Amino acid sequence: MPLFILFCLCGSMVFAQKNVQTADICVYGGTAAGVVAAYTAKQMGRSVILIEAGKHIGGLTSGGLGYTDIGNKYVVSGISRDFYRRVGKHYGKFEQWIFEPHVAKATLMQYITAAKVNVLYEHEVITVKKETAHIREITLRYTGPNGKQADQTIKARMFIDCSYEGDLMAKAGVSYIVGREANSVYNETYNGVQLMDKHQFPDDIDPYVIPGDPKSGLLWGISGKALAERGTGDSKVQAYNYRLCLTNEPANSIPITKPDDYDASKYELLLRVIEKNKSASLNPHLKIDLMPNHKTDINNNGPFSTDMIGMNYDYAEADFTTRQKIAKAHESYTKGLLYFLGNDERVPVHLRQEMLQWGYPKDEYTDNGNFTPQMYIREARRMIGAYVMTQDNCEGKRTVADGVGMAAYTMDSHNCQRIVVNGMVKNEGDVQVRGGGPYPVAYRSIIPQPGECKNLLVPVCLSASHIAYGSIRMEPVFMVLAQSAAVAASMAIQSGKAVQDVDVKKLQQSLQANPLMNSAAPEILVDNDDTAHVTIDGKWEAVTQGAYGSSKLRNADNSVRQSVRFTPTIVKAGGYKIYYYLTTSEKPSTSTQVKIFNGQTIKSVPVSSAELKVEGQTSGGWIDLGAYRLPAGKKGYVEITNEGADGIVIADAVLFIPE
Repeated sequence: MPLFILFCLCGSMVFAQKNVQTADICVYGGTAAGVVAAYTAKQMGRSVILIEAGKHIGGLTSGGLGYTDIGNKYVVSGISRDFYRRVGKHYGKFEQWIFEPHVAKATLMQYITAAKVNVLYEHEVITVKKETAHIREITLRYTGPNGKQADQTIKARMFIDCSYEGDLMAKAGVSYIVGREANSVYNETYNGVQLMDKHQFPDDIDPYVIPGDPKSGLLWGISGKALAERGTGDSKVQAYNYRLCLTNEPANSIPITKPDDYDASKYELLLRVIEKNKSASLNPHLKIDLMPNHKTDINNNGPFSTDMIGMNYDYAEADFTTRQKIAKAHESYTKGLLYFLGNDERVPVHLRQEMLQWGYPKDEYTDNGNFTPQMYIREARRMIGAYVMTQDNCEGKRTVADGVGMAAYTMDSHNCQRIVVNGMVKNEGDVQVRGGGPYPVAYRSIIPQPGECKNLLVPVCLSASHIAYGSIRMEPVFMVLAQSAAVAASMAIQSGKAVQDVDVKKLQQSLQANPLMNSAAPEILVDNDDTAHVTIDGKWEAVTQGAYGSSKLRNADNSVRQSVRFTPTIVKAGGYKIYYYLTTSEKPSTSTQVKIFNGQTIKSVPVSSAELKVEGQTSGGWIDLGAYRLPAGKKGYVEITNEGADGIVIADAVLFIPE
């Protein structure tokens, strides 16, 4: 063989090798869940590659959703909980559930840096190669700023799809659905078409360009489709939007300007709503939640807001370029909405003045024009896995034994379409219905059906009906499930088994024994529902509203001493920081007596309700009771009493954190 040809062949082989990377575990999707999965896998001693199709790490958690959707903090465990504790440390608090985007991103990067996770940015999966129901390799494509493309092959033993879209799952041939099932599919009542009253237009809002004249055509954003029967399934997807970080700090503010493709006619419906409702403020049109340092997390609110209803149906199955166009259209719509509210002379002056106080923050998204790069993809593909979570799970009518995380949020869907009903504009698809208490999410719901794929886990586009997904789809829960997926992937590698054959009991035990993946002794939670560790003296009422966990104990009778004793099982004697979970109530006692017994002496600690400063979607928080040395066994306790109370006393949960 000529030397020149041999040299070329060798060069080709070297080039090919450079474009192949191998790892034990490949995590696709740089969402907060993806970060947690990658960190967890590295902490378990596995080699990891984390792939993100865009330039942004952290998904919605660092993309503007700073007003965390919680449901019940009881369900936030492991590294997910550690994340909110680290954010709390940044703000000088124990935990923090509302935060600035750049703080969230920096906190997530702590995990990436600490574990030395290899991250590939701007790489999208284009093909998946499978053999014997195993993913053997995936091909990624990078498109440079000059349009040139380069492909990259990843070989791994296990794959975890943590993307919002489920692209890896779909290309692996795993079953999935886009849209809403009919109620009849899983015997549900809140799935499918639902015409309800939340985020709804008032009656008599005319849908036509010329009011009263159907021949003039429908206003922008209104579909001409007829309303289907309630509970009917379809392929419509709940609306997307952007969670907006703005600021009213002049020194840090950039004015909101008119988008290049601005079209004021898109917001004509909003004018009609404002005129109908005589809006006194922006609140009926923008949900403005305040963040630290004079910033916001703005979400959709009312009948016409930041949700771009009906404009996302093609997103889930679209290619990367088309998705970028859809995202850009949403961005333009959103920026146009803000500009319209602040500048269109048809908007009442008091609303314009309120809007003009806000601008884009100079210190956020500095690499993306100070606007979030992450669209809120509330729902795209949903796997049809080994088990489908449904409304029955959310309502506590059916409970799984293989839970690897918990959820507790309202069964929640944003609107899916804007249509004409009886000559009036109406939104359809919004559902906000409370279920039961916190409920377990099945391990089987994050793995494919047996035979479809044996080395893939899907903790974000998990297996759930549309309405159940609406309860599960919260960022803290995604992070919890991602940690569970990574531990399961490592166990599957260790045992040489498929993900469907992982010993779930051992998985649950591993998560409980090592929640922070650093071998540190886990904290001890004693909840009032834990009858083995709680002793009740007197008449205490169990209530669910605002509880940490399934319930809390409430006492309003101060005529006789009554108490609730929380007795932890201390595995190792030593120092512990103790916290008492206090929730708001209708007439809270200004002072609650908490007695702490360390095995030898009792210390009485008065807790003032003024110490509790509730922020975000929560009705309670942890009160620091101090540090104590506790003996091994069940010799110490914390007792909540009604001594000296002048109002309602709450006994909910006590936390013991090893020092």
